[in-house]
Amino acid sequence: MLLRALPDMGFVPIGAASGEEALLSMKEEPAAIAVLDLNLPGISGMTVFERLREQWPDTQVVIMTGYGDLDAAQQAIRLNVADFLAKPCTLGDLEQALDRAWRRRLDEHDKPPATIAPLANNTTTEPGSTQDRARTIQKVEKELIIDALKRNDDNRTAAARELGISVRTLYYRLSQYDIEGSD
Repeated sequence: MLLRALPDMGFVPIGAASGEEALLSMKEEPAAIAVLDLNLPGISGMTVFERLREQWPDTQVVIMTGYGDLDAAQQAIRLNVADFLAKPCTLGDLEQALDRAWRRRLDEHDKPPATIAPLANNTTTEPGSTQDRARTIQKVEKELIIDALKRNDDNRTAAARELGISVRTLYYRLSQYDIEGSD
């Protein structure tokens, strides 16, 4: 269900059936945000969280679990969890948690999330570097948004539909790029 819902929130999800699979996926393409259950086959979700912190400290983690307890919540706080959601949770609650995680990621690193460009541990800004590609992709994204708004007479709902993102995501991107427009 989440894999189908997250694109409507502006994210490109990658699913994993186990903690081991999630860690392998992170090695191939690190993500800016991870939505993690604590009850996983194989290694526990908290172990996955600890490894994420060790290997990808920039990744924001949202825990969404039906098996959380006070000890797990305290450990998640020590590991700097972006949000801790108890199942069942609404998609609206998840979208808010992802928005907070995304903002934390942007605030901490002033870079776009992995759904726009993969994260890297290097800090170089040489041509072709991750930061350079991120800026280029960010510029292209801004131009696409502006063009979609123009084609739709500044109607944000229609522009979001054309871009394949939620209206909320469009408003967030507009605030990121300081793009004016009417609805």
